[in-house]
Amino acid sequence: MRPGEEPTAELDPRYSVAGAAPTDWSEARERLESAEVYWLSTVRPDGRPHVTPLLSVWLDDALHFCTGPQERKARNLAANPNCVLTTGHNALGEGLDLVVEGAALPVTAGTALRRVAAGYEAKYGSEWHFEVRDGAFAGPGGRALVFGVRPVTVFGFRKGAYSQTRWRF
Repeated sequence: MRPGEEPTAELDPRYSVAGAAPTDWSEARERLESAEVYWLSTVRPDGRPHVTPLLSVWLDDALHFCTGPQERKARNLAANPNCVLTTGHNALGEGLDLVVEGAALPVTAGTALRRVAAGYEAKYGSEWHFEVRDGAFAGPGGRALVFGVRPVTVFGFRKGAYSQTRWRF
């Protein structure tokens, strides 16, 4: 897919009520941009799953997050970059849950890191201010590696009038 090009939405009728329509990518992207909390799923070296909440910023058609180099998620991603990020509305009868599949790739270029840092501060406030040093974030908690996940596949689960949409990139 080329930058700025939108993926095609495919409705899965097996998990959708009669008459449901696929969710527009523009709505899903807006939810990915505005969500406050995301859940990252990675795989431990022994194959067991690891899930943790984190903050994320949508920038340049990817979700970006940071983590300390010794944290479990960073160690998992060093061995296997494939991951899933989820976000949504924690209610059964309303909202849109999103599942983003892709590979978490390190972001180390100064210009890109400064843009992600500015995105964190704009979205989450001044307490999430990061300096950029030596290919990573530097903040009160120490050094933080930055990763970007460009979606390969995204699933959208609409609740209320239930539907499942898949977008492939």
